[in-house]
Amino acid sequence: MAKSSVNIDAQCAKIISEVRAGRFCPVYLLMGDEPYYPEMVFDEILQHCIPEEEKDFNETVCYGGEVTAAQVVTAARRFPMMAERQLVVVKEAQQMKGIEDLASYCHEPLDSTVLVILMHKASADKRKGFYKAVQKIGTIVDSPALRDYQVPEWIRSYFASRGLQIDPPAAALLAESAGVELTTIVVETDKLTKALPEGATRVTVQDIERNVGISRQFSIFELTRELSYKNATKALKIAAHLGNAARFAMPMAVSALYTYYNRILKYGALLAGGGYPSPEDKARALAGVNPYFYKEYDAAVRNYPVKKAMAAISLLCEYDYLGKGGDGTTLVSDGELLVELTAKLLNL
Repeated sequence: MAKSSVNIDAQCAKIISEVRAGRFCPVYLLMGDEPYYPEMVFDEILQHCIPEEEKDFNETVCYGGEVTAAQVVTAARRFPMMAERQLVVVKEAQQMKGIEDLASYCHEPLDSTVLVILMHKASADKRKGFYKAVQKIGTIVDSPALRDYQVPEWIRSYFASRGLQIDPPAAALLAESAGVELTTIVVETDKLTKALPEGATRVTVQDIERNVGISRQFSIFELTRELSYKNATKALKIAAHLGNAARFAMPMAVSALYTYYNRILKYGALLAGGGYPSPEDKARALAGVNPYFYKEYDAAVRNYPVKKAMAAISLLCEYDYLGKGGDGTTLVSDGELLVELTAKLLNL
């Protein structure tokens, strides 16, 4: 998977392997801004911890907003009924008041209880006793959110795990459509794989356009490309189309453009040092970029050398402010702001 998720992906694969083999920790704390991995581990524990015929007596699932820590501890300290173990689950645990009180149980957990604390898009305080107690005797899955530039690589790796090769432009287009929510990407991938011809192993831009419902012709991905080559006619046409889309949000567009111009700035600074950069230096400057797109950045850095790239980033900061309401006097729509911003970027 993408660099920031390599450890979490490997960790979860190991946990799932142990769970399927019937080896469980006394306490699992599943948390983080990205819910995909915590939910995946939780589903595996729920499926394999307690046999179906024992679930009525030995599986307790409750919700953080409906229970206290004292009630959870009481449930966890019960012994299983005519079984090897019991499972106690707290979903939406971020809503539970007094979650720190679970630390006392974690200091002396019951061997016959598997306690799972699942937090949705939230995390326990790592400075406090509960987190530290679980850290000593249990398993913690802390799943960070991916940054937008990391998503295409995560998609590529996920497709590879499904026996599929996805073309870099197709991965970029799917990332733009699905956003940074990994669960959404997985759902879209499942829909896509069902629609592919039997035996297909490669996913193209046309597959994404046909089955996911986004057109490459009118996307931020294509807007940055036309800006790189300073193709004014196409760039303004794409900006106008994007700005009129029902789901368009100026802050998201500015964020994507900022990532793009920040890479151009770093690459331009590298080239300004003189000589031709080594492949390693180029990869560092264009972190997160598939080599397939290097040609585009070579064009972009010629059209936006360091000073112009800095001016572009300054413009993006200005339009980020305007897109978030500014001083309250801006009367133009988000779509009009994007067209205006695009025109100014083209004229740098």
